[in-house]
Amino acid sequence: MAEEFFDFGFTAVDENELDAVQKTAGQVSDATVLANEAQGKLDKLYNSITPLLNNLKANPEKEYILWPNRVAKVEEFQDILYKIYSE
Repeated sequence: MAEEFFDFGFTAVDENELDAVQKTAGQVSDATVLANEAQGKLDKLYNSITPLLNNLKANPEKEYILWPNRVAKVEEFQDILYKIYSE
């Protein structure tokens, strides 16, 4: 009587071939894109706000700040911040 080959019904696969790994890799990729976009916004906000803070602390010995056209400049800065926020 001939022996039959019994393979137990499974096949070896590489971890990259597993559906769960592929799904998770896709989720990680999506999360990485979102994180990079958020980091870009944060960098732009930081780079926008830092000059203001540096100017405000430039001469601490002076009691007053001369700021001509303050309302226009503040509104312009608000527009810049809004553009970064709404990207």
